[in-house]
Amino acid sequence: GRRRGEACPPPRKDNMSTVSVVEELQDVFGVIHQAVLSRNAAEAAPFVSVYESNLTLQKIADDLQYRCEVLEQTVMDQNTEIEKIKDEAGGKGPNKNEVRQREKIEKLQEQLNEKLRAEVETTEAALKTAKEISSLKDTNTAQDATISSLKEENERAEKTISHLTAELTDAQSVSSLAEKQYMGLKDSIRSLQEENDELKKANAELVDRVVIEKEKMVDQMMKMNEMVEKLQKEVEMLRCLQKQEEKSPGWFKRSVHTDDPKINLKQEETKKSESGRRWGTLGVICPTEPKLVLQAHAQEATAVRYDGTGTDLVATASSDSTVKIWDTGSGQVRATLRGGSGYPMLGVDISGGLAVGCGSDKTCRVWNLRTQRMIHQLAGHSQKITCCRLFQNEKGVITGSADRSLKVWDISRSTYRQTTTMRHSSTSNSLDVSNDAVTVVSGHMDGGLRFWDMRTADRTADISSLHEGGITSVYFSPSNNTHLLTSGRDSTLKLVDMRTCTTLQTFFHGDFRTLVNYASCSLSPDGVYAAAGSGTSGDVFVWRVSDGKLVSRLHGHGAGVCGVAWGGGGTNGQQVASVDRNGVMILWA
Repeated sequence: GRRRGEACPPPRKDNMSTVSVVEELQDVFGVIHQAVLSRNAAEAAPFVSVYESNLTLQKIADDLQYRCEVLEQTVMDQNTEIEKIKDEAGGKGPNKNEVRQREKIEKLQEQLNEKLRAEVETTEAALKTAKEISSLKDTNTAQDATISSLKEENERAEKTISHLTAELTDAQSVSSLAEKQYMGLKDSIRSLQEENDELKKANAELVDRVVIEKEKMVDQMMKMNEMVEKLQKEVEMLRCLQKQEEKSPGWFKRSVHTDDPKINLKQEETKKSESGRRWGTLGVICPTEPKLVLQAHAQEATAVRYDGTGTDLVATASSDSTVKIWDTGSGQVRATLRGGSGYPMLGVDISGGLAVGCGSDKTCRVWNLRTQRMIHQLAGHSQKITCCRLFQNEKGVITGSADRSLKVWDISRSTYRQTTTMRHSSTSNSLDVSNDAVTVVSGHMDGGLRFWDMRTADRTADISSLHEGGITSVYFSPSNNTHLLTSGRDSTLKLVDMRTCTTLQTFFHGDFRTLVNYASCSLSPDGVYAAAGSGTSGDVFVWRVSDGKLVSRLHGHGAGVCGVAWGGGGTNGQQVASVDRNGVMILWA
């Protein structure tokens, strides 16, 4: 043995190699242990199985550590024995016992190495198994979640199936009810078809009867028209006789009596009509509603005018180059009179058996209504003719033009003759002739009125700047030959006294607008009402002349109104007509 206090001899090389192997093993196990700890720290929370495997590996590492310590102790003990043996041998070569010990140590070293390799393989196998267990547990968890979601879907599907089953039951009940209702409706339709067939038969019979009645009425109307024409001729003859009687100082001045009772009755009616009002047997009626709505023209209607002799006729002019004559009772076209192709007609007038129309072709045409043939084409203006009027004796025509002149034409013979030309400084948009045919008034673009004496062709008076923007229409009052109505581009109407050249009344409204230079206005035959149409709203406005208040606003046009006329009423009492920019004419009742 070694004495106390003596230093330990340095280890031999074999001992040093064994120690190095042990240190390497410790390093290996230390690395494994650190790897396991780091993995445990990173994956312990989500993976419990990994944590458990780490615990197992920790136990294995502890066992290996303990074995290493035991082996180290065994090596140290062996080394101590070897030193003792060497000391006893006294520096002699190795004996048999030492050799056996070395061999034993080498075997133990080999066994230790084999055990370490086995332990490493076991550890790798354990890690692999732990990974597989973890993946299997994850798979199992996912499958459990899938199974639970499938169960929920199955429950929802069962609820949906039960709900659909209930709805199917309800639908079947509703279908059976609908089928019953369908059968009932089918029976009702069958009965209605039978009733419809019966009604069709009855309607056909009624149509046949109505057609027959209409044919009878047409025949009666034809007979009545023939009778009216005969009576008109007799009235004309009586008027001629009356004029001759007034001129003759002798026996011819006495009343003319004949054996024909019709003529005597006509004389009495003529006397009554001369003593009373001359604008129809029904008097003046303020319009309230459309009587007839007619598509008078394919293009814009520019003018409308009633027959001044009291017949049931109204004339319209249009941009489609035509003048049409209408029956105010039936709304039928009596005549279509054509002007220059492609030239709009701007003015129209009708009196007795004649109609005149002027247009942008610089001419004014005169037609015979009985033959519907043009008898004159008055040419002489250098610009478009904007307005025209027939004199009451139907022997003369006056026209106004954009060439700043008024012309009077004699049409009493087969060849017309221009008799008078009156010049001025502004384009005339409108003109009118007084009831005595002595005075003519013209409205101009400069907003002024000019009065002319037809006996001398002199200008008798001027009213300058009566309207702002120009005058579009002038109209003598049928009941007072000194009053006239004007319409201007300033969207106002004015009643003027031609004796004093003053404005007696002004008519306007917030919704009334005058948009064209040929917009016409009119007075009622008794002079009580004034009427005009708005170019924006399409309404016809009627004012009371005495106080200027609006008494009626008539709706019916779908476009701006271009012209309004108020006639005497004829035999059927229809008095007011209006035309618009779509070519529609409304006869008001």
